Amino acid sequence: MSFLEALISPVSAIIDKIIPDKEARDRAKLELLKLEGTQELEYLRTRMSAIVTEASSADPWTSRARPGFLYVMYAMILWALPMGLIASFRPEAARDIAAAINAYLNGLPEPLYALFGTGYLGYTAARQWGKAKGTDR
Repeated sequence: MSFLEALISPVSAIIDKIIPDKEARDRAKLELLKLEGTQELEYLRTRMSAIVTEASSADPWTSRARPGFLYVMYAMILWALPMGLIASFRPEAARDIAAAINAYLNGLPEPLYALFGTGYLGYTAARQWGKAKGTDR
């Protein structure tokens, strides 16, 4: 199996799944074949290999590609469900809980937010740089 077949076969299977229209699917596959021998094909191969490598990682944080920060955000969003139930039975308790959460978050010093933002953006930039350089897989 040639390199081209090894790359085009999985991408073609993805195209089959995400494009329901047969004509549009065939046009997408034709465009993929036209990429043969171009830098775009090499770029596509590199991106696909990075995705496959991360997905097959033994580390559950890497393989799911979800930074811890997103889990915190998910928890905060999901907290709205019990808060809605609390508010339906005891609105004053829900207001008190919300006020306490706001007071806590407003009580955190501004430099802590700046440090978190800098660290998060720094991690993202370093990760992208490593991928572009080819040292992170």
